[in-house]
Amino acid sequence: MSDYTFLTSCYIKSDIEEFELAMLSMLNQTLPPEQIVVVCDGEISEGLSNLINSFAENNENLFTIVRLEKNQGLGIALREGTSYCRNDIIVRMDMDDICISERCEKQIKYLDEHSDIDVVGSNIEEFIENEDCCEDIRAVPETHEEICKYMKLRTPFNHMTVAMRKSALEKAGGYEHWWLHEDLYLWVRMYLAGCKFYNIQENLVHVRVGKAMCARRGGYKYYKSEKGLYKFMYKNKVISWGEFHKAKLIRFVVHVLMPNGLRQWFYKRFARRKKSEN
Repeated sequence: MSDYTFLTSCYIKSDIEEFELAMLSMLNQTLPPEQIVVVCDGEISEGLSNLINSFAENNENLFTIVRLEKNQGLGIALREGTSYCRNDIIVRMDMDDICISERCEKQIKYLDEHSDIDVVGSNIEEFIENEDCCEDIRAVPETHEEICKYMKLRTPFNHMTVAMRKSALEKAGGYEHWWLHEDLYLWVRMYLAGCKFYNIQENLVHVRVGKAMCARRGGYKYYKSEKGLYKFMYKNKVISWGEFHKAKLIRFVVHVLMPNGLRQWFYKRFARRKKSEN
């Protein structure tokens, strides 16, 4: 199977224990990575820096550590990290999540067997503290056509699950900054560049969530960022005038008018399903 690079980033608030668990899940893949690129987005804690150095020293020639002087945000950090990826297939994961051991083998095999596909993601299982107590699943559409339709209202990939071709990523202009929406901004630009998508209908990553996530998705600043992205989609004819205003209205209600507790219930009720229902 093809070689691939794991691309991830950390910053000052990254948790050391969570980082270690995520990193071990990368190292214990049934199809191991040929390279792991870790972008330190600005200053990080001494303990985390020591842990990263330890991983690098114990895995000769596997790690590429990129250190940015100032915190730039996820989009810019990943853009910088991409330039250090030496393989055409890049696999993403956040540093507080955990891959199942067969994740990369399944995704790389799919990309090897489907040369027309540029991005392949998967469903996720969500947990708060204990990975063994996953309850909610975020399922995403499977086929390219379903993904492009879904993109008009919501991000069609779980960002921490994607494996993509570096050549396709660069054709679309690479990662760029868009506050808390750098992933959807990328998928839209890849769509406009003619890239092809697929989501494996399995839960390949266990994702750490909590109340802070719903709080982060609230407020006028978050709504304004998302509204600007949908305006970009409208101007580039990804969505119609009616779809643009529908998206605006839904997001104003959910992200501005809803209190955090109600927003958390809304996501669990309408954007997730119970693992027992799977």
